[in-house]
Amino acid sequence: MKRLLIIGCGDVAMRTIPLLVRRYRVFALLRNAAYSPALRALGVMPLQDDLDDRASLARIAGMADAVLHFAPPRNIGTHDTRTRNLLSALSRGTLPKRLVYISTSGVYGDCHGARVNETHPLNAQTTRSQLRANAESQIRIWARRNRVTASILRVPGIYAADRLPLNRLQQGTPCIIDSEDSCTNLIHADDLARIAAAALRYGAACRVYHASDDRPLKMGEYLDSVADASGLQRVPRISHAEAQRVLPESLLSFINESRRLTNQRMKRELKVKLHYPTVADGLRQGKTCGALPGNARSGNALQD
Repeated sequence: MKRLLIIGCGDVAMRTIPLLVRRYRVFALLRNAAYSPALRALGVMPLQDDLDDRASLARIAGMADAVLHFAPPRNIGTHDTRTRNLLSALSRGTLPKRLVYISTSGVYGDCHGARVNETHPLNAQTTRSQLRANAESQIRIWARRNRVTASILRVPGIYAADRLPLNRLQQGTPCIIDSEDSCTNLIHADDLARIAAAALRYGAACRVYHASDDRPLKMGEYLDSVADASGLQRVPRISHAEAQRVLPESLLSFINESRRLTNQRMKRELKVKLHYPTVADGLRQGKTCGALPGNARSGNALQD
């Protein structure tokens, strides 16, 4: 059985593992040993190592036939040292044949609402997105040099029944008036897990795919839909100019960027049929399963 190494075992990785344990012997790199029992219950062998400690990664050399890289960069500087350390460790032994990296659509920056395909120029405008763009570049160079099939998934905001912006709705944090609002795409966490698994199987060398749903929408439209599905009040609307004065920087980074992603390449080449092609489908399923709003984790979907 082929061996798969997962880097970064957050929510989406945990959703991906059940799709892969029958085809791979799965190992998972993690910093916090508290997650080990949950991983073992899924049939995964946890490895307690640290991407920030280059020496601790020695044992992963030559371990894996494939690598699924979910780990975010440290939010400092312009160079993703975690990806650098990972690639260095992988280079010391027999190289994996495949690597899939989970990046962000934020690498495009503000596209003023234009439709964006995978060949659109990068214009990362935040530290977080610049680090992701740097990681992509490192992976492309390393993969070409070593003849590894590396695929990159550019991901917009992630949501699910248990990861919705309920805190923002409960606090009444305003959003932008419709005429000035920005466009975005989202992806349901379960669909993203399926896309990641498909990329391991079908992803082409140094190929980028948008891991996105079918229907771009305005951010205010998304928040209104979550409020209606959760039985909460819709938040007030303010002008874009006022938002710059009153909203936190973490939200402004999304409000100030507008784009609409195409996803035909993902569907055609990775052979993925989305379970939740629109946010309305995802929220409807959450209500059907009884997951809204009581079991929802109060998070912000608009994050990479």
